[in-house]
Amino acid sequence: MVPDIDVEPYLEAVVETARDVLGAGFVGAYAAGSLALDAFQPGRSDIDIAVLCRDQLSEAAKRELIARLRHGALPCPARGLELVVYTVAAARSGTPEPGFELELNDGAAMPFRQTLHPADRPAADGTFWYGLDRSILHQSGRVLAGPPASEAFADLAADDLRSLLVDSLHWWMALPGPTDDRPTAGAEDAVLGACRALVRYRYGEWLSKVDAGRQLLSTGYQPVEVIEQSIAARSGEPSPSSRQARAFQNGVLKDISTS
Repeated sequence: MVPDIDVEPYLEAVVETARDVLGAGFVGAYAAGSLALDAFQPGRSDIDIAVLCRDQLSEAAKRELIARLRHGALPCPARGLELVVYTVAAARSGTPEPGFELELNDGAAMPFRQTLHPADRPAADGTFWYGLDRSILHQSGRVLAGPPASEAFADLAADDLRSLLVDSLHWWMALPGPTDDRPTAGAEDAVLGACRALVRYRYGEWLSKVDAGRQLLSTGYQPVEVIEQSIAARSGEPSPSSRQARAFQNGVLKDISTS
């Protein structure tokens, strides 16, 4: 069993570090992802944080912020930290483009990655994440410092949301992996991620992956057994197979693309 962890001191330390590095340019900080959607799971979840700055950052400021927030400098108590910094203008733009100043991924169970400019991010890694994350922040961002998240982050236009959801499904479906009917670790995330995309598209609300699966079960969405198995896998039960996950994603993709 993975013990519960207290992430609050870490969140406070990240905010304090960002304030120190950015000075008067610091505007706010927000917990995103599972922390925003009340679905943080010790041992499984990342700590997702978005920081807002007043103006574009210098190269020196970017590198100092990264150096001070690396896992070796400020140990992350979760799987890892996923930090993205935006200017106020980018956060409020509602653009589907990445638009970030920098991103940092690092942790005990997460490979180190730093990206100082959106153009430096490999296209194969997907650029849809940022617009979708800002949409989640607009709805549910947890304020660590700064103005309300609904004011700090603009939501996506309907056509842009649909386009990014479709892009995300194509990306997930293109990942390499087995194609047989054996239980496949991670297939549950593919299924539940597709559930979350469909719930946001159909019902206009971001939910956690598990809650989105439950929402679709309540509407009779098929195949029920794949959703149920994916939810159970979050508690240690066997995952669905990659073949089941791929078929489910294909169904959701069709529903979003043609409805």
